[in-house]
Amino acid sequence: MEVRALCLPGGERRRSEPRVTTHEALLADVLPQFTDPCSGPYVLYGHGLGAMVALTVTRALHEAGMPGPALLAVSACPPPHVPCALADVRGASDAEVLHILGGNGAVPPGSDEGIWLRAMLPVLRADLELAKALEEAARTPSSRGPLSTPVLVLASQANPLAPPAITDGWWQWTEGPVRSRTVPGRHFFVRGGRELPRLLGRACRVAGRLARERVPVG
Repeated sequence: MEVRALCLPGGERRRSEPRVTTHEALLADVLPQFTDPCSGPYVLYGHGLGAMVALTVTRALHEAGMPGPALLAVSACPPPHVPCALADVRGASDAEVLHILGGNGAVPPGSDEGIWLRAMLPVLRADLELAKALEEAARTPSSRGPLSTPVLVLASQANPLAPPAITDGWWQWTEGPVRSRTVPGRHFFVRGGRELPRLLGRACRVAGRLARERVPVG
C-alpha cells in the first residue's frame, strides 16, 4: 500500500494559498486528482473535516459516473444529518471559540491559548465554514441515487464531538456495508498509537482484495 496525503489550499506546503470555504471551490481543487484512471483500488480516509472532504469527493465521483474508492473510511466525524457540536462557534468571539473548541476536545492538549488565538483561529473558522458548506451539500439528494461504497466508521471512546453512538448514523449514507470500530482517546486519537494504523491497514487489505475480485475477467 502507498499512503498519499491530500493537502488543501492554505495547509502545509500550500500555506500561501487562500483556504477553500465552499463545496464548489473544494471540488474544483480536489476532484481533478481523481479523474485519471487509477492503477488499482484505493481507499479514501478522512479525520474530522477530512471525513467530510472524503465523503464529498466520493459523492462527486459517483454523480459523475466515475469509479470511486473501494472503501470510504471516516473518523471523528458525525454523519452530515447530525448537527455538529461546533456549529455555533462561527458567530462567536475568538475567546468563545477557543473555549468551546477546548471543551469539546478540538484543541490539542497543552496548546498555548495565545498562540492559538493569534495563528490558528482564522484557520479554524475557515474550516468550520467549509464543514458547514459540505454538510449542506451532502444533504442534497444525489441525482444518481445513494452511494454503494462500503464505509468504515472510526470513533473514539472519549470524543464529545463524535461519540460512537452518533457515528452509527453513517449507515444512512450508503447502501454498501457499514462497519464501526471504537478506539481509545479523544478527538485527536489520530495522533500516535498503533490501533488506528492496524485497523486501517486491515481494512485496506480487505477492500483491495474484494475490489479485485469484483473486476470482470476476459
